[in-house]
Amino acid sequence: MGDMVSFASNGDTAQGYLALPASGAGPGVVVMQEWWGLVPQIKTTCDRFAAEGFVAMAPDLYRGDIAEHTEMDKASHLMSTLPMDRAARDMGGAVDFMLGNAAVRGDKIGVVGYCMGGMLALLVAAQQGEKIGAVAPYYGAPLGEGGPDWSGLTAPVRGHYAGNDDFFPPDAVKALEAELRGMGKDVELVVHQGSGHAFMNDANVFGTHDAELAANCWKATAAFLHEQLG
Repeated sequence: MGDMVSFASNGDTAQGYLALPASGAGPGVVVMQEWWGLVPQIKTTCDRFAAEGFVAMAPDLYRGDIAEHTEMDKASHLMSTLPMDRAARDMGGAVDFMLGNAAVRGDKIGVVGYCMGGMLALLVAAQQGEKIGAVAPYYGAPLGEGGPDWSGLTAPVRGHYAGNDDFFPPDAVKALEAELRGMGKDVELVVHQGSGHAFMNDANVFGTHDAELAANCWKATAAFLHEQLG
């Protein structure tokens, strides 16, 4: 179990959930929330990363608000009204907090995100540049005209996407992969055919949780993060 912590966010103060490994130290990973907010499932995800030897922290981008899994309209509203400038500051503050934390080993941070958080993981990696050492987005990406300045993306990206996904269509995901590779970026966005959006989330809100695929992707992501971060 982790604890809520406060961290500086460009003159403001934000909060997040921080989980430490049994050893007390390890590579740092920032976990970006789904559109539900910093719900117990995201905290449990941080705990799971801690069990894999990482120092894991999920910033609370909604600043205390959440949507229950039965409140899809509220989740959509929270996501659509999230001030992106504030979110960018909070995500950057979370990265800096981790880099300055004595428990975090290494000079780069990994970023993982799910759904909205997958999109945000790619955004913060482009914004934070050399501070980011690995990116693992899940079924979320800035598609179309919503992309950042990708010149700042220097970390390798290993993403996992659903073959059946109306939120983030696989054709658009593969187009983004091709665009980034064309820029010389080290990017792999794997589309898992037959899977649905949120296949990692064992709350099974959309009836798409795939335990076998989730287990395989978890192992792949943990190995990737250790390979890049230590």
